Amino acid sequence: MTDQTDIRRHMSKRQILWGLGLATLLCLALLWPTHAANATLFVFWGLIAVAPIVLPGILLAAWIIASGADSHIARAFEGRTLRAVIVASLIGAVTPVCGVTVLPLMAGLLAAGVPLAPIMAFWLSSPITDPAMLATTVATLGLSFAIGKTVAAFGLGVFGGSITALFARAPWAQTALRDNGLARQLSAARCCGKAQAFEPKVWRSADRRRAFAKQFWATARLILICLVPAFAAEYALNAALTPGSLATYVGEDSVWAIPAAVFVGAPAYIDGYAALPLTRGLIDNGMSQGAAMAFLISGGVVSIWGAMAIAPVLKLKPFLLYLVLAILGSLAAGYLFEWVV
Repeated sequence: MTDQTDIRRHMSKRQILWGLGLATLLCLALLWPTHAANATLFVFWGLIAVAPIVLPGILLAAWIIASGADSHIARAFEGRTLRAVIVASLIGAVTPVCGVTVLPLMAGLLAAGVPLAPIMAFWLSSPITDPAMLATTVATLGLSFAIGKTVAAFGLGVFGGSITALFARAPWAQTALRDNGLARQLSAARCCGKAQAFEPKVWRSADRRRAFAKQFWATARLILICLVPAFAAEYALNAALTPGSLATYVGEDSVWAIPAAVFVGAPAYIDGYAALPLTRGLIDNGMSQGAAMAFLISGGVVSIWGAMAIAPVLKLKPFLLYLVLAILGSLAAGYLFEWVV
């Protein structure tokens, strides 16, 4: 009875939020009908433009989940520390997983005695990009940004994991998990669970076909939910700002452009997909290439959405180390990308 009441309350809140959102859009459309029509067309053609590039990434993400490849991520954390850090960083940079979805796996590995270094490497690299994100980045910001993000994700993982390995003998690194109910529950859930067998031919099994369809729809819906308001925000940004208006603060001639993108923009970062069209609009209005890269990298790992994935299970010192490594790595990525491009 209590569960049904909670479900009704949750659905009621969602309906209220959707109602408020639709009412707000209706008011804006009545107040500025021309802008509303132009924004709708801008969003529509933006989605059409990115669809051919985004769809393959969504298909790949769904296949990885349905085939059971994601359940074998734990193998990357076995063996020598340096090798484990490199492999964990590589997997984190190219697979469609994030700190939230693999939280039980990470907690279980820490509880089982796996060193913090490869765990840290994966946690730093995984939120930045994935196949669908890579395709969306190519479509919205170009190939150089897509490659730069992927390389930065891998580099940040290796950097963070290597630095963390220096503290391997510290008591707080050897027992990084919090002693709370959530950490124990996640650890037990993963340690007791069985990894799904890897089967690349997902169409042979009805269960895997359902898993593929479910993951495909979930990823596509996520991207749509993020991209529609993001393209609308890009239109509003271009309509409100004059070209070059941001150059004083985050332009190429500003010494503080990259630090400002990390320390000011990243905490307000909402979602990787939503950030891409917004970043394109910022670049069009004067943001430097390096500041844009620093914003994208730091947003994934420093924002509330990136940090909330590990804060519930890590003790204070490991968590603070995560934040410091993420900030330093984001700054380095921004400066290096600015120099290269």
